[in-house]
Amino acid sequence: MTRFVRLSLPAAIALALSCGAAYAGDHETEGFHGYLRAGGGTSNHGGTQSCYGLGGITMSYRLGNECDSFTELGYTKELAKSANGASFVGTFWADAYKNSSDFGDAKLGVSKAYIEAKNLPFMDGGIVWVGKRHYYRPDIHMLDMQYINMNGTGGGIDGYPLGAGKISYAVFKDNDFNTTDPATGKVIDSPSALRQNLVYEGLPVNPNGTLDFAASVISAQGQDKTTHDGWQLSVFHRQAKVFGGGNTVGVQYGVGPGTGINGPCCARIGPSGSTLLGSDYTRLRIFDDVVIQPTRDFSMEFVALYQRDKNDKDGATTWTTVGARPVYALAENFKLQAELGVTQLKADKTPGTQRLTKLTIAPTISLARDYFARPELRFFVSYGKWNDAASKSVNASNNSGAVYGSDTSGVSYGIHMEAWW
Repeated sequence: MTRFVRLSLPAAIALALSCGAAYAGDHETEGFHGYLRAGGGTSNHGGTQSCYGLGGITMSYRLGNECDSFTELGYTKELAKSANGASFVGTFWADAYKNSSDFGDAKLGVSKAYIEAKNLPFMDGGIVWVGKRHYYRPDIHMLDMQYINMNGTGGGIDGYPLGAGKISYAVFKDNDFNTTDPATGKVIDSPSALRQNLVYEGLPVNPNGTLDFAASVISAQGQDKTTHDGWQLSVFHRQAKVFGGGNTVGVQYGVGPGTGINGPCCARIGPSGSTLLGSDYTRLRIFDDVVIQPTRDFSMEFVALYQRDKNDKDGATTWTTVGARPVYALAENFKLQAELGVTQLKADKTPGTQRLTKLTIAPTISLARDYFARPELRFFVSYGKWNDAASKSVNASNNSGAVYGSDTSGVSYGIHMEAWW
């Protein structure tokens, strides 16, 4: 990334803001909010619950296939209000994660701690904020995959009107620590990065259809030549009113730390990956995610995704997947869900193509008939089937350990719950 681009981007964005930013952040209403998932089960091999996936760059179909426990809980409160109506709102959330069915000794961490300034007379509805927060992280729900995630600690402007849409600009500091010599304690270098994000949302392009644009410019803060700059650009077409639901098509491309590789959870595009990655590291992702609710009782999500990672050392790794989750409400608080996903992984440095199919049936007690109605209390039975080339990956990514050995199929069953409020 050239010095000119790094230095001129903030000025260009400031000029855009003076002409006329997007609602990229999660803006909670005042009160107590949270998310919780947990459960337990076993498999036909006994022991703990099994979950079927290929690991690595892939994400698994999550219904009846989540062997972890996760919660995040927080509160949003107006802290002060000025005489002219300007409002200062604080949000604080803590979270806990355990890669098993029991939270056990899971440690609490801070996931959000920030303050927003709202209703500022000179911001035309835009919001100024500083702190640590969740930021522009839409997801493919049945993969539990945030295809873009700009979380971090920083500050910026959200939701400023510009043309037919809204624009947001934020600066984050990622990987913010120094590397030290273990013998002397002397600072050697730093893997930290300055990340600038620009999001433009809601540009109308067709009836009930809009485009969103999201870009990241990542400037390595290390002092030697082992750290590198990077960038990513994502474009999303969002089509509303599709059989009572909506459709999102995305195209994303990242370079170096802009790929998200070796960064936060799940190699997400958006936050900085490792600044040790050079420009030979690239990631291309194309996906289509559809959620429909054509009748009061029937809903479904469908996803198709292609992702290709490439670098000079390892060559290319390609992940493709297609799946669907149909849901039928048999009564106001009772659903029958099914989920079928087929995943394929091909790496240049590994012989063969890995294939995995996962099928789940889950009778569910739910808040309502809608696809996203929560809480849900589920009983599930999951069946996994994979080829010989995938056996090593399935065993390695299974919470139960390598219980399947050379087997190429398995069954797991148990109970699970998911809630957000």
